[in-house]
Order: sequence, then C-alpha cells, then structure tokens
Amino acid sequence: MTTLIDGGSASAHPTQRNAIPKDQRRFTIAAVVTATLTVAATWWVVDFIRGILHKLGLASGWSETALFAVALVSLALFLPALRGVRGAFAATAKLRRGDIVGARVAGSDARDWAWVTFGYAVALIIVQLIALFVLANDEAVGRTFFDTSLMISSFWLVLKAFWLNVVIFTAAEAIVLVWALLVAVARFAPGAAGRPIRLLAIAYIDGFRGLPAIITLYLVGFGLPLTGLGFLSNLPLVWLAIISLSLTYGAYNAEVYRAGIDSIHPSQISAARSLGLSYVKTLRFVVVPQAVRRMIPPLLNNFISLQKDTALVSVIGAIDAFNQAKIIASNDFNLSAVTTVAFLFVLITIPQARAVDRLIERDKQRRG
Repeated sequence: MTTLIDGGSASAHPTQRNAIPKDQRRFTIAAVVTATLTVAATWWVVDFIRGILHKLGLASGWSETALFAVALVSLALFLPALRGVRGAFAATAKLRRGDIVGARVAGSDARDWAWVTFGYAVALIIVQLIALFVLANDEAVGRTFFDTSLMISSFWLVLKAFWLNVVIFTAAEAIVLVWALLVAVARFAPGAAGRPIRLLAIAYIDGFRGLPAIITLYLVGFGLPLTGLGFLSNLPLVWLAIISLSLTYGAYNAEVYRAGIDSIHPSQISAARSLGLSYVKTLRFVVVPQAVRRMIPPLLNNFISLQKDTALVSVIGAIDAFNQAKIIASNDFNLSAVTTVAFLFVLITIPQARAVDRLIERDKQRRG
C-alpha cells in the first residue's frame, strides 16, 4: 500500500513494486568463481601442451614464451569479475543509504561486468576443448589433420591446383551476373504474349534450384562429351564445370534479382511509364538501378557459396585443389593436404563475408 498526502491509501503502482534493485553480489561472486576455475583450467591445459611439446622434441624458447603468455592472458578474466564484485557491493551500500537510483545504476554495471566475465570464460573454455581434442589419443587428431611437414611439402601443389578453382568461380560469377538478370527479366515479361516466357523462366528456376549442384556437374560434365554435338562434346573440363555452376547458381541469383525488382514500389514503374519510357527502359533506368543496392549482399552471399562449390568439380575429373589434395592424401594416408585446401577456401571467403556485413550495415544506416 502507498500512503497518500490526504491520509488515504492506495495500491502501489506496478512500476513501483520493482523499484528496489536486486542484490547482484551473489551473481558477481559466481563470476569470480568462474574466472578462477577458467584460469586454473587454462594453466593446466598450457602445462599439458608444454609436456607434449617436450615429448615430441618440439619445445623451444619461443614455444615456452608463447604458452606462458597465454597463461598470463587468462588472468585478465579477473578484471571484469572483480569490477563486477566492486560494483555489486557499491550498489548495496548506496541502497542502504537510500540512493535507489545510484544503486540501480551500480547494480546494472556490476551485472554487465559479470556477464562479460562469463562470456570470455565460455569462449576460453571452448578454445581449450578444441586444443585438447586436437591433442587427444597421443595427438592422433593433430597428426591426421595438421601434419605441418606434409602441409608445407604439398602446399605449392595444392596452391597451383587451387588456381583452377579461382578461374572457375571467377568466370562462373561473371556469367551468372548476366544470365540471372536475363532470367529474372524474363520472369517479369508482361502481358499474354510474355506468359510462355514467364513459364519457361519459372520452370528453369524451379528445376535447377531443386537439382543438387553435384548432379548438374555430373550430367553436364559427362553428358555433353557423349552427345557428339560439335564443339559441345569437345569443351575442356574447365568450361564444362563453369557451365554447370552457371546453370545452378543462375537459378538462385535469378530469384535474388526478382526479389530486388519486386522491392521497388509500383509507383516508380507507373511514373516512368507515364513519362513515356518503354517497359525495357523502365527496368534499365528506373527499377534495376534502385534494386541493385538491395541485391548486392544476397548476391555476394550466393557467390561465396559458388566459390565453395567449385570443390565439386572433382567429380568430373578436373584436377582442382580438392582433387589434388585427395591424391596426396591417398599417397600419404594423411588428410593434412585437405586441411590446406580448407584454409585456402576460408582465406578467400572471410574478406568477402566481412564485405557483405559492411554493405548490410551501411544499408541499415542509410535507411536509418
């Protein structure tokens, strides 16, 4: 109940019932305990790795320094944890003095610092578990996937073969940009005369979106050479791979184009037509330029998928990076060369993924 000025009483407003902030001391102390356990686990893992390096004869002054630095870095977990405890006790002291607003602010800060501790502790524990997995069973995982001597000796062979992947996805992406736009425009063919064109575009999109890329590669890669149709049967494997991936990703990107064109308000089209522009000129000068900004992020995402799918060309016998790595793996009974291929794909993908993120963020700010 709340006492009124005139002596009456009334029920407390719902927002007043939670006016007193929660005590954050237990939560922040739990963060300190978590930091302590995580630091202890880190030092144990570092000592475990140090022992393995000594057993393998790989220990050196640099490795000892690096491991010690990792152990010291883990102590940084205590910084947010202790700041959280200090804030929680400060909030309690302010609450006792009747400073509810100050207590709420200090308690909120304490809770935030505790969550920071939990977040970094979880991340550090996950990294330690990965390290232990790699070193499990007498370093069997590490030897199988991360044999540095084999990775170094086979690197140039894999890198040369990776150039074929670069050629394939570069050519395919250029073709897809144009081909997908033509298919999307065909799907917007107006009137009764455009109906059969629309149906063909829809059939193509539905067909190749539902067909796995590996099957398209197999059918085109082995089917066209068997047809005996002039130059089609004599195409190099590289161009057969480019055609296959262009057909597959042309369907996906045609839908991206369609979504971008659909996002333009119909009034833009009506205004352009009222000014005397033809349907084609309306698309060229009004609709497509406005839609491009909205289409770039999903187009780039599809191109990243296309780059990864170039590894599938190994099914038609092209000696790309993955096929070269498989040959090395079969000769050495080790998959470290395949790990090198994985690193190369990740290396070219991450910058593009970050570029997509920046474009999306810039578009959000523009819409603001």
